[in-house]
Amino acid sequence: MNASLPVPARTFIRSTADGRRIEVIGDRVCLDGRPEAARLLPIAEHPNRAAILRAVPEATHMAGRLALSREEARCAQAALDAARTAIDPDPAALAERLRRTAWARAALEGEAQA
Repeated sequence: MNASLPVPARTFIRSTADGRRIEVIGDRVCLDGRPEAARLLPIAEHPNRAAILRAVPEATHMAGRLALSREEARCAQAALDAARTAIDPDPAALAERLRRTAWARAALEGEAQA
Protein backbone atom coordinates (compact mmCIF):
# COMPACT_ATOMS: atom_id res chain seq x y z
CA MET A 1 0.00 0.00 0.00
CA ASN A 2 1.51 3.31 -1.07
CA ALA A 3 0.00 6.06 1.06
CA SER A 4 1.05 9.53 0.04
CA LEU A 5 2.10 11.97 2.73
CA PRO A 6 -0.26 14.86 3.35
CA VAL A 7 0.69 18.14 1.74
CA PRO A 8 1.43 20.75 4.43
CA ALA A 9 -0.71 23.86 4.45
CA ARG A 10 0.89 26.93 2.86
CA THR A 11 0.11 30.52 3.83
CA PHE A 12 1.63 33.32 1.75
CA ILE A 13 2.91 36.21 3.88
CA ARG A 14 4.65 38.46 1.34
CA SER A 15 7.34 38.64 -1.33
CA THR A 16 10.77 40.09 -0.61
CA ALA A 17 12.18 42.99 -2.64
CA ASP A 18 14.09 40.47 -4.78
CA GLY A 19 10.98 38.35 -5.45
CA ARG A 20 11.42 35.49 -3.00
CA ARG A 21 8.29 34.23 -1.24
CA ILE A 22 7.90 34.38 2.53
CA GLU A 23 5.28 31.87 3.56
CA VAL A 24 4.34 29.51 6.34
CA ILE A 25 4.60 25.91 5.18
CA GLY A 26 3.33 23.47 7.76
CA ASP A 27 4.79 24.59 11.07
CA ARG A 28 7.71 26.64 9.73
CA VAL A 29 8.16 30.16 8.34
CA CYS A 30 9.96 29.66 5.03
CA LEU A 31 11.86 31.79 2.55
CA ASP A 32 11.58 30.44 -0.98
CA GLY A 33 10.41 27.10 0.39
CA ARG A 34 13.34 26.71 2.81
CA PRO A 35 12.67 26.78 6.57
CA GLU A 36 13.75 29.94 8.40
CA ALA A 37 12.06 29.67 11.80
CA ALA A 38 9.65 27.59 13.86
CA ARG A 39 8.53 30.57 15.95
CA LEU A 40 8.30 34.33 15.87
CA LEU A 41 10.38 36.50 18.16
CA PRO A 42 9.10 39.95 19.16
CA ILE A 43 11.57 42.70 18.26
CA ALA A 44 11.64 43.80 21.91
CA GLU A 45 13.23 40.45 22.83
CA HIS A 46 15.76 40.41 19.98
CA PRO A 47 19.37 41.18 20.94
CA ASN A 48 19.87 43.18 17.71
CA ARG A 49 16.62 45.15 17.91
CA ALA A 50 18.18 48.60 17.39
CA ALA A 51 19.88 47.59 14.13
CA ILE A 52 16.74 45.81 12.92
CA LEU A 53 14.53 48.82 13.60
CA ARG A 54 16.99 51.13 11.81
CA ALA A 55 16.85 48.88 8.74
CA VAL A 56 13.13 47.99 8.93
CA PRO A 57 11.28 50.55 11.09
CA GLU A 58 7.88 48.82 10.70
CA ALA A 59 9.17 45.45 11.98
CA THR A 60 7.52 44.08 15.11
CA HIS A 61 8.70 40.45 14.94
CA MET A 62 11.53 38.34 13.54
CA ALA A 63 11.21 34.89 11.99
CA GLY A 64 14.81 33.78 11.79
CA ARG A 65 16.43 36.46 9.65
CA LEU A 66 13.10 37.74 8.30
CA ALA A 67 11.65 40.97 9.70
CA LEU A 68 7.85 41.00 9.80
CA SER A 69 5.37 43.83 10.30
CA ARG A 70 2.55 43.53 12.84
CA GLU A 71 0.05 42.30 10.22
CA GLU A 72 2.54 39.86 8.64
CA ALA A 73 3.40 38.49 12.09
CA ARG A 74 -0.31 38.11 12.92
CA CYS A 75 -0.91 36.09 9.73
CA ALA A 76 2.23 34.00 10.23
CA GLN A 77 1.39 33.25 13.88
CA ALA A 78 -2.16 32.23 12.97
CA ALA A 79 -0.81 29.82 10.33
CA LEU A 80 1.79 28.41 12.76
CA ASP A 81 -0.88 27.93 15.44
CA ALA A 82 -3.20 26.18 12.97
CA ALA A 83 -0.42 23.84 11.86
CA ARG A 84 0.43 22.93 15.45
CA THR A 85 -3.18 22.16 16.38
CA ALA A 86 -3.93 20.10 13.28
CA ILE A 87 -3.69 16.44 14.13
CA ASP A 88 -2.53 14.16 11.36
CA PRO A 89 -3.53 10.54 12.07
CA ASP A 90 -0.67 9.16 9.97
CA PRO A 91 1.70 7.09 12.17
CA ALA A 92 4.78 8.80 10.70
CA ALA A 93 3.34 12.24 11.46
CA LEU A 94 2.48 11.17 15.00
CA ALA A 95 6.01 9.82 15.51
CA GLU A 96 7.47 13.13 14.26
CA ARG A 97 5.30 15.15 16.66
CA LEU A 98 6.36 12.95 19.57
CA ARG A 99 10.01 13.29 18.57
CA ARG A 100 9.77 17.10 18.41
CA THR A 101 7.97 17.23 21.75
CA ALA A 102 10.61 15.06 23.39
CA TRP A 103 13.42 17.22 22.03
CA ALA A 104 11.69 20.43 23.12
CA ARG A 105 11.12 19.06 26.61
CA ALA A 106 14.72 17.87 26.88
CA ALA A 107 15.92 21.32 25.77
CA LEU A 108 13.76 23.03 28.40
CA GLU A 109 14.92 20.69 31.13
CA GLY A 110 18.53 21.22 30.07
CA GLU A 111 18.10 25.00 30.27
CA ALA A 112 16.55 24.68 33.73
CA GLN A 113 19.52 22.62 34.93
CA ALA A 114 22.15 24.93 33.45
